[in-house]
Amino acid sequence: MTLSRNAKIGIYIAFTVLFVSFTFYAWQLVKTPNLNTRDPDDKPFSLYIPKGATYESVLDTLKKHQIVENETAFRFVAKLMKYPQRVKAGHYLIKAGMGNYDAISKLRSGSQDPIQLTFNSSIRLKSELIDKVGNKFAFGPEGLRPLLNSPDSCKKYGFDTTTVICLFIPNTYELFWTVKPTALMERMAAEYKKFWNADRKAKAAALNLSQTQVQTLASIVRAETIKADEQPRVAGVYLNRLKRGIKLEADPTVIFANNDFTIRRVLNRHLSFDSPYNTYRYSGLPPGPINLPPPGAIDAVLNPEQHDYLFFVAKADFSGYHTFSRNMAEHMANARIYQQALNQRKIMK
Repeated sequence: MTLSRNAKIGIYIAFTVLFVSFTFYAWQLVKTPNLNTRDPDDKPFSLYIPKGATYESVLDTLKKHQIVENETAFRFVAKLMKYPQRVKAGHYLIKAGMGNYDAISKLRSGSQDPIQLTFNSSIRLKSELIDKVGNKFAFGPEGLRPLLNSPDSCKKYGFDTTTVICLFIPNTYELFWTVKPTALMERMAAEYKKFWNADRKAKAAALNLSQTQVQTLASIVRAETIKADEQPRVAGVYLNRLKRGIKLEADPTVIFANNDFTIRRVLNRHLSFDSPYNTYRYSGLPPGPINLPPPGAIDAVLNPEQHDYLFFVAKADFSGYHTFSRNMAEHMANARIYQQALNQRKIMK
């Protein structure tokens, strides 16, 4: 039986309609935006997929944060692309308006987005550094702790377990969330080497200080003042004292030695605390940094202001700047003015 021309046209039209409808539906499933970050500024959602995670756990995370609009469509495309069998650990930024295909392609291929690791002088203790850095990565603090507490590991980079924090030059770095602890250490070593270029090494040698000693002194300078324009002058004071064999008598080292960072006024009982970090009791530099000094503070030590000041005390206006003096008599007069200001503000400890 031969179909009439009209019948053939009808079948063709019906097939075309079905094909177009199916294509449109498939397009909707694959390309139509189906992920919403729920952020008013459309900030990407950070999806962390740990090693060994399953497809269902990934989907549960997306559902928990209401990222997926149409779960059925997402599941269909994920199954079509065999994503349940190809889950890869990592950190992925899910952008608002992403379609199923783009999102799943990113996750399936393991195309991670790096995370930003930032640390600064607010970190004082090695334990703080371990927690701060470790918590940013999949390996966690316990993955980093053995490396920073191992004499052999620290020696590999030219440090001991006290000075190893010098390896971490404050800055912002981009690394993958799944980076291994050893790879992180290698990256920090590369950044350290880049920072300590020939010019900085030469300046340290001219001061008769090692790189670690420069960073240790820089940590004291940074703790004394956050004023970048004053740091070279403060550095000059401490370098003058070192050259003359005078104890540094730096209050920040006393606070560090007492391990009490709530201290706002250093008292005699704090000064008597026995610790190699207490520069009122021990001459020279402490065993290591009392914080992670930023590049600016390190450069302030390497490029100190040339003067003959031996003392300084905070200004009574609490501006953050200091009054400098050349002898004890001048210094004590300036210190009394500052102490009176502390009393007026009832800052007694």
